[in-house]
Amino acid sequence: MIWNAVETCSRSEMKSIQLGRLQKTVSDVYDNSPVYKMRLDEAGVKPSDIKSLDDIRRLPFTVKDDLRDNYPFNLFTAAREDIIEYHATSGTTGKPIVVGYTRTDIETWSEVMARCLTASGITKNDVLQNIYGYGLFTGGIGAHYGGIKIGAGVIPISGGNTQKQIMLMQDFGTTALTVTPSFLMYIHEVGLEMGVEFKKLNLRTAVLGAEFWTESMREKIQECFGLKACDIYGLTEITGPGVSCECHEAQNGLHINEDYFYPEIINPETGEALPIGAEGELVFTTIGKEGQPLLRYRTRDITSLSLEPCICGRTLIKMKKLTGRTDDLLIIRGVNFFPSQIESIVLKHRGVTPNYLVVVDRQGSLDEVEVKIEVEAQYVYKPTIETFEISTNLFVTDDIETRDIKKSLERDIKDVVGITVKVTLVPPGSIPRSEGKAKRYIDNRPK
Repeated sequence: MIWNAVETCSRSEMKSIQLGRLQKTVSDVYDNSPVYKMRLDEAGVKPSDIKSLDDIRRLPFTVKDDLRDNYPFNLFTAAREDIIEYHATSGTTGKPIVVGYTRTDIETWSEVMARCLTASGITKNDVLQNIYGYGLFTGGIGAHYGGIKIGAGVIPISGGNTQKQIMLMQDFGTTALTVTPSFLMYIHEVGLEMGVEFKKLNLRTAVLGAEFWTESMREKIQECFGLKACDIYGLTEITGPGVSCECHEAQNGLHINEDYFYPEIINPETGEALPIGAEGELVFTTIGKEGQPLLRYRTRDITSLSLEPCICGRTLIKMKKLTGRTDDLLIIRGVNFFPSQIESIVLKHRGVTPNYLVVVDRQGSLDEVEVKIEVEAQYVYKPTIETFEISTNLFVTDDIETRDIKKSLERDIKDVVGITVKVTLVPPGSIPRSEGKAKRYIDNRPK
């Protein structure tokens, strides 16, 4: 099902829409943002110089520090009285990144989210349980706007309350979920303890995002819940969720709402624009945004673009599932390593769960990597009081089977990633869970 005819328009029609909106965006930021006016003047670019889409390469890049340095409102182009909603990142490493939305921006956000939910197979006949967090985080509100727009029955439960999540799935007949993949797998963990058979519920589709996840994780989720899992992409700086989403039919690449978010792929080292099909850093220019439009925003996400036809009928350009982030790249003993590479290896192994944590440390002059992975329940034991005076801890059994699991994981990680790691098997529940983005690695090396 297609939500809006623009999703199937010709390439020439799309380029015409994009150019008109790009020209207006550059004009708006030049006239209303002193920060961008200065940056454009330094680059020697006037709004009248934007005569084709190729001229976008003349515009300066915007990076996350630009938003932090201009906290809270210095990059707004709309008057404060026209801003009707604010969102922000968590700000755990300093000042948060703040985004302001006009009424038109909220309507646009609702529109692109409606497209994404529709592409994922959700209709007005669905009961949509929205497990993304509400508040300053954009996930919950964005999914809520999209669900309301298409007329679905939205359950605004937000994150946490795991047993209540399961109860509502059962009692409300939930058919669709919006949630992070890691928290959905935690729901499955808790449900198993409660004796819930998820495949017997009404669940049929899930829209998963806000964190990196692999094809192996998709297979695991679909197997556990008996539904179709579709990837969604967005970021607070651009609008929140709704920038792109997989379609229910293909589940192979995310359709970008490119009439609002103009994509480019660049070489992350040089900033050089790369051709369609090349892998590099994803860059977006918001075209059609009023409150806080951004020129050539560097997302740090690694992917590639494709114009190959899709079986769903959409002609929107696609981005491949993310392979990592430039700021998550670790260099271990001269080898480039994304912690997310571990996930697909873990999910293929028997005896372990999808919960893992990569810990990087430095011993002397050498970098060391430990991968902590939770085992399944049959590989743990609880010492008796005769063994320990007081003990409530679970321990992983040390036998031939668990040693083989450990050796096999270490071998496969070495083969795929190219570095030797220490695998530590830990009991179920010992790696912290998250209701939002899962924390998959810790870098303890001196800065």
